[in-house]
Amino acid sequence: MMENRHSSPSFAVGVDGGGSKTLAIVVDEWGNERGSAVAGSSNHTGVGIEQAVRHIFSAVEEAARQAGCVLPLSSAWFGLAGIDRRDDYDLLLPYLRPLARDIRLTNDAELVLSGLPGAVGIALIAGTGSIALGRDARGTMARSGGWGHIIGDEGSGYDLGRRCLQVVARATDGRGQATVLAEMLLKHWQLDDASEMIGKVYNEDNKATIASLSALVFAAARDGDEVACGIVDDAARELALAAMAVKHMLDFAGEQVALALGGGLLLHETDFRTKVMNAISERMSMGEVVTVEEPALSGARASLSM
Repeated sequence: MMENRHSSPSFAVGVDGGGSKTLAIVVDEWGNERGSAVAGSSNHTGVGIEQAVRHIFSAVEEAARQAGCVLPLSSAWFGLAGIDRRDDYDLLLPYLRPLARDIRLTNDAELVLSGLPGAVGIALIAGTGSIALGRDARGTMARSGGWGHIIGDEGSGYDLGRRCLQVVARATDGRGQATVLAEMLLKHWQLDDASEMIGKVYNEDNKATIASLSALVFAAARDGDEVACGIVDDAARELALAAMAVKHMLDFAGEQVALALGGGLLLHETDFRTKVMNAISERMSMGEVVTVEEPALSGARASLSM
């Protein structure tokens, strides 16, 4: 246990735990960031419950040490990948009790909602994967997408990367339209022939490797490649559909709907973000739109009022 250098009741922590890393940020009672730390994956479905808990404690303890406070903190919002069912919640919550007096445990995607006042509105996330979820003023939750890279995640980095591979294969075979993506992909992966994609894709089986190809698609689209433009347009429409599906499941009483955007594609690909926003605005009246650069920080601040 750390030394008691400051009383801890006014400190809160936000934890953003994904499949690759766990980030914990501690804030003081005014919402100022006082400490942060990173550990490994906290998705218990991927690394197991013991490893996930170990990583969560490592990140929170180090962030609290930097902040000069002791555990348990006053409040915490844990947004963790793999928290999709009540069983997941019931399994993990007892392990987290020593970290904070008041705990909110949700899926990591829900953490993006903390960027909106009262966490009311729709969060749209497009990174390696994709999902839309929302909460109305009554506290009702709904989600669309988030089915994973095999059966879903439309509009995500993985989806764009997978489609990049497909159009290159089709162009190579003569089954599809020629695209500059073929040359770009060979250069990016330092391949001599398109057939070498097979070994690269199936031997590594790395979602991040395929998702990173989305950067090639965006670059080719900016240069006017017709095939790449089509992929980007389709991705924007899919994300807009997910947001609209959530809206239809909730009661926003005819109000303008606030949006919180998260994930690398929506945060850093500004042209793509504009396309997605345009596609959404054609279907519903949008209110405030915020980009949530650091969900863990937003979650820590939101947990102060729990």
